Amino acid sequence: MDFHSVEQAFEEAVAEGVFPGAVVLIGREGEVVYERAFGWRSLAPAKTVMRPEVIFDLASLTKPLATATAIMVLVRDGKIRIDDRVTRFLPTFGVFGKSPVTIRHLLTHTSGLAAWRPFYQEIAKPAKAESIGSPRAKNHILSRVHREKLVNAPGTRTVYSDLGFMVLGEIVELVGGCALDRFCDDHIFKPLGLRSTSFFELSKLRARTMDSGGDLIAPTEDCPWRKKILYGEVHDDNAYAMGGVAGHAGLFSSAADIHRLLGCLDRCRNGKDDFLPRGLVEQFLSKDMTVPDSTWALGWDTPSPENSSAGSRFSPRSVGHLGFTGPSVWWDIEKSCHVILLNNRVHPTRRNEKIKAFRPRIHDLIMEAVKP
Repeated sequence: MDFHSVEQAFEEAVAEGVFPGAVVLIGREGEVVYERAFGWRSLAPAKTVMRPEVIFDLASLTKPLATATAIMVLVRDGKIRIDDRVTRFLPTFGVFGKSPVTIRHLLTHTSGLAAWRPFYQEIAKPAKAESIGSPRAKNHILSRVHREKLVNAPGTRTVYSDLGFMVLGEIVELVGGCALDRFCDDHIFKPLGLRSTSFFELSKLRARTMDSGGDLIAPTEDCPWRKKILYGEVHDDNAYAMGGVAGHAGLFSSAADIHRLLGCLDRCRNGKDDFLPRGLVEQFLSKDMTVPDSTWALGWDTPSPENSSAGSRFSPRSVGHLGFTGPSVWWDIEKSCHVILLNNRVHPTRRNEKIKAFRPRIHDLIMEAVKP
């Protein structure tokens, strides 16, 4: 396999400011066939070199890698069912016509909930600054989601929704009997040996009972309202206000750990690992046909027919997801090949959107090199 064109594209991307730096890991049939770091881990306050083991703020990759996987664990253990109504667990959620919404609707972004709301602004007012990241702030935001009115009827339209995954995180905590970060640690990350994967809970960082990662974490934005470069602290504003642990964002991880998690899911899907039932994993990784023309599986996306960030060479039997801070995962199940692209394109500013054109191009170059 010749990765010269891939390496050239990454070097050009660093030079052109697509991102400060990146880590790419390519897996094929369960093995790492290519892994390399490019560019810079940070540009400010000082330039530091990117390394393959660097940990990134995964943003919305939290949804499939943590929250959807946690839901699978609860289904495996017989504690929930995919088509259970949300009100079975959260009765107050059912107001304003939301009683028909199911866990499946939340996983497939077909619940009818809005895409996003700036709830953090209500918490970040000067008079309430002390409540940022507190249980009170988290409960306030979740209660606001419960009182949301739907933008369309459940199961009729796809609207990618952070709000829906906030609710899924809440369900995991309620049914699992502990905080989302602890549930994922105890039931997913530790059992699978994922040593670089965790949420950074804000109160523990403040109390210094949790290490922010030293020079192993890629910083993100020079945040205009937090007035600092974010480093080991979740970039997503609502997740930050909720304490750094939420169903839609907050997970940090490395390329190697994501590769291990995908490998486990693939072995389960092939009946070679009993961590999760084979049929359950297959169900989560298959496109949900509830809403016509939807690209969504359960917690995972699939390539859109045109202009997919996966490029043009991933088969329709692929799943993936993007994160606002820059990272992405695309996994071609048919070809047994995955590409993990981690970068911090929002460092030092989120106004940099060059990643949108780079993703499909680099995925095409990688698939041409790998020829799965």
